[in-house]
Amino acid sequence: MALYSDLPIYKHGCDLLSLSVDVQTQMPRMFKRSLGEKIHDLCVEMLEAMAMANATRGEARMEQIEKLLKYLRAATAMLRISHDKRLISPKLWAQSVELLDAVGSQAGGWRKHTLGTLSAAPAA
Repeated sequence: MALYSDLPIYKHGCDLLSLSVDVQTQMPRMFKRSLGEKIHDLCVEMLEAMAMANATRGEARMEQIEKLLKYLRAATAMLRISHDKRLISPKLWAQSVELLDAVGSQAGGWRKHTLGTLSAAPAA
């Protein structure tokens, strides 16, 4: 089993966390603590879910992947709102879309693989 810190999804997640710091810095003061901090927290939660999913197997892994996807959807919505309200630059929005897509694709593939493993496992 690879270390979670060596996984491509984790590297994209770290890039997303770094981007969330830039997002929070760029936001007007009025939104830094509410929206900016929430986006940052969601990125941290995603990284934790990635690490836990890598460390577990079976149903426990599926739960962590589902958590990861839930945090991803929430972060996507908040970043979209930030862009629509012009709280962040189009450049940051574009970078976030790329990273969110990369994490989402990899998490979806991880989910599909795990589901296949679960359905192929003999009933105990």
